[in-house]
Amino acid sequence: MKLIRVVFLVVLFSSYGLIAETEKKVMDLQTCDYPALYNFGDSNSDTGGMAAAFFPMIAPCGDTYFHRPAGRGSDGRLIIDFIAEHLGLPLLSPYLDSVGTNFHHGANFATGGATIRRQNESWFRLVTASDRNRLPRPQDFSKALYTFDIGQNDLAAGFRTMSMKKLRATIPDIINQFSIQIRDLYSKGARTFWIHNTGPIGCLPVATIKVQNPKPGYLDEHGCIRGQNHRAREFNKKLKHSVHHLRAELSEAAITYVDMYRGKYDLIRNAKEQGFEDPFKICCGFHGIGFDVWCGNKATVKDIEVYAGSCAKPSAVISWDGVHYSEAANSWIASQIVNGSLSDPPIPITRACHRKN
Repeated sequence: MKLIRVVFLVVLFSSYGLIAETEKKVMDLQTCDYPALYNFGDSNSDTGGMAAAFFPMIAPCGDTYFHRPAGRGSDGRLIIDFIAEHLGLPLLSPYLDSVGTNFHHGANFATGGATIRRQNESWFRLVTASDRNRLPRPQDFSKALYTFDIGQNDLAAGFRTMSMKKLRATIPDIINQFSIQIRDLYSKGARTFWIHNTGPIGCLPVATIKVQNPKPGYLDEHGCIRGQNHRAREFNKKLKHSVHHLRAELSEAAITYVDMYRGKYDLIRNAKEQGFEDPFKICCGFHGIGFDVWCGNKATVKDIEVYAGSCAKPSAVISWDGVHYSEAANSWIASQIVNGSLSDPPIPITRACHRKN
């Protein structure tokens, strides 16, 4: 028994030594000087693309930070906003709101509802071809940081229209299409990629609130829809595998895979410990069986007219509108990912330009 204990301690201290050595090597790396930030994604990182192209956001969206609707599906800043601030860069302007906008420090190509598949052309290709006078110099493209937060809508659409078996069969093609886009950007000079996996879709309150009398095992121990989260984890596993292949293929690329799923799920399961209320509470909106009144809208529910306004304390709520996170939640999640603790390789975003050997 003593021998086992000694061996365990030797392994434990060796592990601590390796971790400390790895952390020292990371901190010894020079801080990256990103002249620009380019983001690709869906509504989780859309800073106004959908609002500019189709319909504007309405109050109370934006109330917490911007004090007005600012094109974001939240009461304030998104994770991509906190990333930009962490890097000392301006908040990203959406490419689709390009009139009079200066893109010298980057651009945001994210739009609400965007998917990986069914995308025939990259917005980045268009902006590099037609707006050079408002973008960084071409030689700066290789020094910029390229962030990605997309995939949730591909899975969500599958949940609505496919069997789990059929959705599972589509995941390899979704990942393949994503890899094609990374290769395309690489061919145009992109070198530093920061890729978020998809979050725990089965924990979105807009879905869980519609579950009535679930069968045993349908929900997990924290109240999330088990099957949807299982598909999300399967998607993430294949995405991570694809990232490893891309690293080997793209010899000059520095590609960081970020476990957004873990960050969001940790917040949901530890909500009260982190100062939040019920993780399934929706701050802005009314949803239930047979009805959805989205944030800022009015509707008649059970013969009563209701207005979906903001809750009294958005900073205590994780979900802003049932799908998107509040500024407080986005801030918490961003603080967990920028330091590299949820990344492969485990490197902070400020040093992500360094390729892993």
